[in-house]
Amino acid sequence: MPANCAPTWPENGSTLAFDPIPASTRSGSGQVAVFLLHGVGGGKEVWRDNLDVITQTGAQAIAWDMPGYGASAPVSPCNTGTLAVALERLIDDVGARRNILLGHSMGGMVAQEAVALFPHKIHGLILSATSAAFGPADGTWQQQFLQSRFAPLDQGLGMDGLARTLVPNMMGPTAPTHAIELAQRVMAKVAPDSYRAALSAIVSFNRLDNLSRIAVPTLCLAGEHDRNASAAVMLKMSGKIPHAHYHCLAGAGHLANLEHASAFNACVRVFLQQHFVPRRASA
Repeated sequence: MPANCAPTWPENGSTLAFDPIPASTRSGSGQVAVFLLHGVGGGKEVWRDNLDVITQTGAQAIAWDMPGYGASAPVSPCNTGTLAVALERLIDDVGARRNILLGHSMGGMVAQEAVALFPHKIHGLILSATSAAFGPADGTWQQQFLQSRFAPLDQGLGMDGLARTLVPNMMGPTAPTHAIELAQRVMAKVAPDSYRAALSAIVSFNRLDNLSRIAVPTLCLAGEHDRNASAAVMLKMSGKIPHAHYHCLAGAGHLANLEHASAFNACVRVFLQQHFVPRRASA
């Protein structure tokens, strides 16, 4: 398995500094920052329909490219721990007073790793379509999963072909065409080595023992038709987090923030207003 999250280096040939800050898109201002963490087949572009709802509450929205994705340098070895440390560098660079992590799928795993490693820097969690562990503990299922995901690349399908095959099956039955096309475009741009390394990283993820120690407000968002991180799995996970609220988005699959952006955004807005940014008075 690849040990590193493969980089996309600057085209001008310049070198990157040691332990660089991951690339991100930043919008809004204020002392509350929401960090949007994409999944294995994602990139910061997948949050384009979710940024405004965050900034409209008075918080900052910071959508990163996970190390090895987009313009972000790699980490070595590539695992949820080293990715969380890279996230910590970004959090420190933003310098907000309160930090909320909005993690989708693998991004939700990185968020859980972060709150376990440096809980004093994390003040809230929004966990979307994710889990606290990846499959049974014996490892057999994980290896079968990797083989099934790597096989199309090994056969020469490429990331574009893989995206066209996988993305529609991750969506719910009412997903709009524009959401499917965006998810496919973003996934097609992921470097194959980065995709392989990220998948290899998540199969060993397990933070089940830390769920009961999460001491910040937490929102768990599930998709009714999600076959990757089922609503039942997320409901069970939310029950082990002391301050968690669970909500299942009707009609949504694994990419709810794209498929049903309005419903997803409404949940995010309410969560932020309840815990972090007061509702603004009407003009």
